[in-house]
Amino acid sequence: MPHVHLEAPAPTRPGVLLPRRDLAVGGTLMVLIAVLAWVLTIGQARHMGMEPGTMGLALPLFLLLWVVMMAAMMLPSVAPVAITWVRGIGRRSAGPARALHIAEFVSGYLLAWTGFGLLAYGALAATGSLVDGNPDVGRWIGAGAFLLAGLHQFGPLKRVCLRHCRNPMFQLLRYSRFRPWARDLRVGAHHGLYCVGCCWGLMLVLIPLGFMNVAAMAAVAAVIFLEKLWRQGPWLTWAVGIAFLVLAALAPFQDWLLPGLENAPPMEEMNQMTGLL
Repeated sequence: MPHVHLEAPAPTRPGVLLPRRDLAVGGTLMVLIAVLAWVLTIGQARHMGMEPGTMGLALPLFLLLWVVMMAAMMLPSVAPVAITWVRGIGRRSAGPARALHIAEFVSGYLLAWTGFGLLAYGALAATGSLVDGNPDVGRWIGAGAFLLAGLHQFGPLKRVCLRHCRNPMFQLLRYSRFRPWARDLRVGAHHGLYCVGCCWGLMLVLIPLGFMNVAAMAAVAAVIFLEKLWRQGPWLTWAVGIAFLVLAALAPFQDWLLPGLENAPPMEEMNQMTGLL
């Protein structure tokens, strides 16, 4: 009997679950949506300052802005998972139907982040109240935010959720057993909860750095993208965690690390400065 040699398939790179040609169209569409979200976010940030709290935004407006921010920051890293689900496991549809299923997945994903946005609004409101009562407390709020973010990078929740986000195939196979009703929406929301568990610490640093600090948002988005899709992502997670712990130690003594926790100057002072200029 002749010997038959079976060659093991090459391991799948993290986040790359389909051939590039299958990812190209859908991935391009999601990146374009993310770019549009970045344009809207940057345009809004130009008209808003960086100060403690919710910057006077009511909850509905805050959540709307939060969803746009999450679309900008998260869609590039979640695109391979969404397209893999719709193209490879969930439904083998094509054309407009496939785009509709991807949109439903993304809606569920952003719904999970909207839930976290409710918690973020409460945290920002409490922060603004505390800093208004005692500006010096902002130093310790900033230090605490960096500390929690750093510890989360080394914690078991981060490890489990990041493993899912980097290699979600097993979970996607389990999703295929979901009942057809609103399945794409529920799968997106479920995956979004894993993503929230993986990334909430990174979002926490926007409290001291500024909720509408575009540079900080871009840096966080880059870390999220590399953690999930780069081969050395787990090592980056540890490096970022160490950096956050260092910032936690420096924050009480370095005002430049806390632009999001500094009160805006009073209107009279701003008018005087404008007159001098």
